[in-house]
Amino acid sequence: MRERKKSSAVEVSSVKKKKEKKTKDNNEPREQKEKEESQSIMKQQKNTTSRSKKEKQRKTTEDYESLRESELSGDEVHGTDHDVDNADDHHEEDQTDGSEGHRGVEESDSSEDEVAPRNTIGDVPLEWYKDEKHIGYDISGKKITKKERQDKLASFLANVDDSKSWRKIYDEYNDEEVELTKEEIRLVQRLLKGKAPHTDFDQYADYVDWFKYDDALHPLSNAPEPKRRFIPSKWESKKVVQYVRAIRKGLIKFDEPKEEEPKFYLLWGDDSSAAEKAKHLAYIPAPKPKLPGHEESYNPSLEYIPTQEELNSYQLMYEEDRPKFIPRRFTSLRSVPAYENAVKDSFERCMDLYLCPRVRKKRVNIDPETLKPKLPSRKDLKPYPVACYLEYK
Repeated sequence: MRERKKSSAVEVSSVKKKKEKKTKDNNEPREQKEKEESQSIMKQQKNTTSRSKKEKQRKTTEDYESLRESELSGDEVHGTDHDVDNADDHHEEDQTDGSEGHRGVEESDSSEDEVAPRNTIGDVPLEWYKDEKHIGYDISGKKITKKERQDKLASFLANVDDSKSWRKIYDEYNDEEVELTKEEIRLVQRLLKGKAPHTDFDQYADYVDWFKYDDALHPLSNAPEPKRRFIPSKWESKKVVQYVRAIRKGLIKFDEPKEEEPKFYLLWGDDSSAAEKAKHLAYIPAPKPKLPGHEESYNPSLEYIPTQEELNSYQLMYEEDRPKFIPRRFTSLRSVPAYENAVKDSFERCMDLYLCPRVRKKRVNIDPETLKPKLPSRKDLKPYPVACYLEYK
């Protein structure tokens, strides 16, 4: 019995080994086939992607060449406002007719925008490199030498010969000239006119009222005012106490008063204040108006009131020589009427201040005795009679 069991176990193990070999032999060609199929699929995908990239590049180059030909033929917008307005009017037609061309241009522009700037000095003032031969450093750390600048005459002649010179802008940061595209020119023109930069933006769109208050008869909130608005804040008082303790401990220090620096001046130099005053025009204040005297009182003395004869004589005078104010007497201040010539006098004063020039005259202190003529001495007047010869009585 034991020998039979052993022989049966040997037969079963041999059968299992044969089955495993057969399955291995059958699985190996399947795995190879799957690998070959996956490799072929990957090759096809690579070929299709490379073909699509080549087609896109070909389309972009064709679109770019067509745009260049249109610019050279005269379709490009020139520097006049009329042409730019026409370009704005036909902008929608260009979008509908040449959508594919614009897509190609956008793809090429996006690739240029992704490129990092040539100069890597960062946001520093360019004055630091004013006296240097280079303007900065590139990505690899090499110096970017400055280009030779043309003189004004050569640049003027180059601008006259080049019809697109008005579209070029000098980039000081990278030391190169940048040519603006059609879309950038349209954007700049729209900004100069005060319009939105993009044509799709509606600056005066209709207002949409999102809240409907037709059925709302009562206010949204009619709650009474809370008590905390009528009571001083606890947190503010705590904060004040914290600040007081910090000041006492010396944790918070106030700004010390600044010491006045000594002012130095040139001992043997010119007076700077006088030199500075000489640069500007001398300010001459306006003469003050004459203050009212006793004759302009509401109740002057009788000597200031003119008689009827004097009033008649005023009529015979020239208008310039007549007195502008004739005094009158009133019993009280409340009975004084309004001054008739108030507006006229203020207008004439303003005209005098506006039209009459002002001159500052220096006063000279002179002894009046020096102004008298010098008399000759008596010795110089001789001979003249000295003795009394005749006397009449």
